[in-house]
Amino acid sequence: MKSNAVGVLGSWAAVLVAGSLLAGCAGGSGGSTKGANEGASRKTGAPSHSPSPATGAPPSDGASAASGFTPDAARVPRTSKDARRLVDSVVLAPSDWGRGFVAQSPARSTPNTWAVLDGSCRWQREELPHGVLAGVSRYSRLPGAGAKGTVKVTATATTHTSVLGADEQLSTTLEEVLRCPEQQPRTDERITGLMSLGTPFGAREQQYADDSVLEAGEYVEKGGGTVPYRWMVARLGTVVVAVSVTGAKGRPQPELDQLGATALAQMLTRIQQQLKGN
Repeated sequence: MKSNAVGVLGSWAAVLVAGSLLAGCAGGSGGSTKGANEGASRKTGAPSHSPSPATGAPPSDGASAASGFTPDAARVPRTSKDARRLVDSVVLAPSDWGRGFVAQSPARSTPNTWAVLDGSCRWQREELPHGVLAGVSRYSRLPGAGAKGTVKVTATATTHTSVLGADEQLSTTLEEVLRCPEQQPRTDERITGLMSLGTPFGAREQQYADDSVLEAGEYVEKGGGTVPYRWMVARLGTVVVAVSVTGAKGRPQPELDQLGATALAQMLTRIQQQLKGN
């Protein structure tokens, strides 16, 4: 199974070149018009408002017949404490993105919460639901210089109690646009024109994760200008990782896509290293 930036970027390039994403293909994990984003953080999984227990039923071993990734069952998190340790080791800090990146303010999400898309298509933070052991987002930026604007990025990792729960996270991501084609991550921010495509292992050259989702749209700046936006999600077993990249003036799209692909590949590799998969 590929778990490198070349594999990630190659898969999505095939999707974009084919026009499947931009055409807004419909239908489950095969593809759907998708609009959901979070400037601060991102909801993942089916909505549920029961607090996540510190311990619970043992999760599945995380094995997947799709990608062939089989973690060491003894290393798959079964408690919130173990899950927090895993997501903290997987999610990227500013320096992991590359030279010049610094933390945004705030630098990370509120502990024991995740972002939920409310009835008004606004993102709000709520307690982790039952079935989610831990989740964290870290926010970084590459300050602008000269003719180049500031690039903002997010890295997110979420650990579920089961493969089914993790899989539902990606399904929910694909479905949210049907309810909210335009979304508001913060009071003065909008992300529009969002479309997404789900790509399971083996489809469209995707060989780096059990399942993946790519979103593309435009971030509307305070002054009314727009810049490219990408939201990239992938699942390995019970762990879901995601990155967002908000572009800026003077930053070519291939550069932004490479940035996101490299970041996602780093986190997928860390999952395999932590869980000792084969």
